[in-house]
Amino acid sequence: MSLADTHSHFLDLADLADGELRRLLDAARVRKTARAGKPKGTVDDDAPLAGHLLAMIFEKPSTRTRLSFDMGMRQLGGQTVILNQTDMQLGRGESIADTAEVISRFADIAMLRTGPHETLGELAAHVHIPVINGLTAYSHPCQIIADLMTFEEHKGTLAGQKLAWLGDGNNVALSFVHAAAQVDFELALATPEAFSIAPDEIDAARAKGAKITLCETAEEAAKDAAALMTDCWLSMSDDPTEAEARAKAFTPYQVTQSLMALGDDPIFLHCLPAYRDSEVTAEVIDGPRSVVFDEAENRAHAQKAIMLHCLGMLDMGA
Repeated sequence: MSLADTHSHFLDLADLADGELRRLLDAARVRKTARAGKPKGTVDDDAPLAGHLLAMIFEKPSTRTRLSFDMGMRQLGGQTVILNQTDMQLGRGESIADTAEVISRFADIAMLRTGPHETLGELAAHVHIPVINGLTAYSHPCQIIADLMTFEEHKGTLAGQKLAWLGDGNNVALSFVHAAAQVDFELALATPEAFSIAPDEIDAARAKGAKITLCETAEEAAKDAAALMTDCWLSMSDDPTEAEARAKAFTPYQVTQSLMALGDDPIFLHCLPAYRDSEVTAEVIDGPRSVVFDEAENRAHAQKAIMLHCLGMLDMGA
């Protein structure tokens, strides 16, 4: 029996069983607390993944995903190998199936950061080890673990809280929709109609219990929200020639101080990279309510929980 048969892929939050997202959040918090004050390169006391190797496959650029998975695996006692598209035969036409077979012979777990979600699915279908979605054009589930963890650090329990998403209904926004079906919070979405999340995705999340409010304006979404969240107006998977049109569409959704003032002492979240005075004013992202660098740091603790989950070791103490 292969590892893929006995352990779990982490492809989308929508795939998680009831309670699993909460377990991931709790595990990430416990592991962060357990290593407080230690040098960043110090291995966790329990070193649960000693002897394990993580293969990180990058078909898209990365800063936080690369750093957090690399550091996270090292802190868990394991090792990493980075495979960029230009370094692999995959970039010259080798099939994903053949690449998956080879990676399975060398690594214990793999992370893929790519464009088409179909590429992730094909890798997961052929590999014999757990695969983690490090980002696709469809979803970004790892980011949301860090985001929700950061929210709870600053605002307390998610239960009954309102989180507002403003701007592009992109992969990060969709993963928040998936998360809303897993844990108790209200998600207020304010997006231009042309860039909204597909109705069937909203319906599927609501059918699982998600509390999602579709707002006509940014002001409506921001009112009484405990967090305001956004992303850049032109993502890696978007056509650069559409930059001007997208900026025009998203300008009414820019996160400003006046918008923040409508919330309930809200924090500001952004997955980064951010473009000041584009999707968010410099005054907001560099201000006291911005927690974007806590959010970035928490990517490492989130990845650690995810890797342990995939290898069936999430309940191991730190």
